[in-house]
Amino acid sequence: MEIRTPNPDTVFVLFGAGGDLSRRLIVPALFNLYLDGQLPPRFRLLGIDRQDSDATALAESFCQGVVDFSRRGAAAADVWARFAAMINYQRMDLTDSAAYTALGTHLSAVTVPMAEHIFYMATPPSLFAPIARGLGAAGLARDPSRSRIVVEKPLGHDLPSFREINAMLSEQFSEQQLYRIDHFLGKETVQNILAMRFANPIFEPIWDRRYIDHVVITVAETIGIERRGAFYERAGALRDMVQNHLMQLLCLVAMEPPVAYDADNIRGRKMDVLSALRPITREQVPQSAARGQYAAGWINGARVPAYREEPDVAPQSNTETYAAVKLFVDNWRWQDVPFYMRTGKRLTAAVWEISIRFRDVPHRAFPASAGLNTQPVRLVIQMQPEQGIVLKFMAKEPGSALRLRPVDMRFSYREAFKMPSPEAYETLLHDVMTGDATLFMRADQVEAAWRVLMPVLESWADNPPNDFPNYAAGTWGPESAEALVAADGNSWLTPTLPPSASAT
Repeated sequence: MEIRTPNPDTVFVLFGAGGDLSRRLIVPALFNLYLDGQLPPRFRLLGIDRQDSDATALAESFCQGVVDFSRRGAAAADVWARFAAMINYQRMDLTDSAAYTALGTHLSAVTVPMAEHIFYMATPPSLFAPIARGLGAAGLARDPSRSRIVVEKPLGHDLPSFREINAMLSEQFSEQQLYRIDHFLGKETVQNILAMRFANPIFEPIWDRRYIDHVVITVAETIGIERRGAFYERAGALRDMVQNHLMQLLCLVAMEPPVAYDADNIRGRKMDVLSALRPITREQVPQSAARGQYAAGWINGARVPAYREEPDVAPQSNTETYAAVKLFVDNWRWQDVPFYMRTGKRLTAAVWEISIRFRDVPHRAFPASAGLNTQPVRLVIQMQPEQGIVLKFMAKEPGSALRLRPVDMRFSYREAFKMPSPEAYETLLHDVMTGDATLFMRADQVEAAWRVLMPVLESWADNPPNDFPNYAAGTWGPESAEALVAADGNSWLTPTLPPSASAT
């Protein structure tokens, strides 16, 4: 693996600097990188927005964002002052092409000729086109070795809109300059899926259809839509979570070993998985996908409203807040092994995990009274609230009677390494500055994910649900999701919660 270092002279141009994303995630991540000594020696942050402001006011807003959202909390005044000295501000109308010429002039005046420019679009997707075209017209995208552009999801509303956005970006920037960010891929536990599989010979020999019965990927949230009603009405759970986050997790579980740990190899192996996904026809959607919308209910002892009662949500909305999909990877390793993916709002517990369910023993030597089948043997990769790996297996209880009981063998990142894990954005922003695209999505990956799910989206749009809302807040989702896996003789594997968590 090639060790990369950032360009000593780097300008981070943050479009939408006054927005919530910049204050809540991006700048706290940059400040933590600064505290860890991982920013380039001559780093500059140029905030761009349309408001009348200045560098001092922007730095004050960012400082409060660090206090509110950084994993380290408030910074010492002198330390923050040194970081704030790197911040500048430029007011721009992002739809005015002439403003980008002025931006280019400004960047030339404040940086050396070989400085690197990172353009981060912390803006609505509607501004992607004018920003990209403005940068291209001003010559700021010309040198692939010294200019990169970072775009946030949503990358389109469907396959045609993604292709339109991607074509527009590709007019000005080459693929090697485009960094499509997915914060899921920056999580330490997600990255460690590859280490667990390919650095430990005990796992890889049994990582296939001979030993694995099925895989369950769960991203469950207790929160609702958090005053994002206008956005969520256009998105829904399938677009918001499955098309990007859960698909990427599936790829990491199912991919073949890479030749080397680098961007081209890993992204190529992930693309192999997406190419092997069995297509879902419109007629197969009822047997391959389930949807739901939460009603009022109870979360952690508090009454919460139904989705249709949330601000900016239509009173008769058909937007799904829960989505479950069954996929198959048609290749030698995974043929006929179902991959179940589910995500939802207002569920029983906040838990993100991948559960690998192993096949039952071929011959049951123990009597039924021993309790062999009280719990399936499985490997659980935990991402939230705990980060770790749990192996669930059967052991004999103490005593003379033959009684088997499920037990856990746990690995905790927090306990093993005695240090906090960096936030996902810290990892990803550092990779952008070093030019490492391993954890970022390639265009063909995003397109392939959209292509697989388009029949589901189209079928759901043409067949409005007649039972919404169909699950109460505080439960694990609708009955249709249970039927999805029951058709295969399976059930959803109960998520592995930490001892302190209480599931209701």
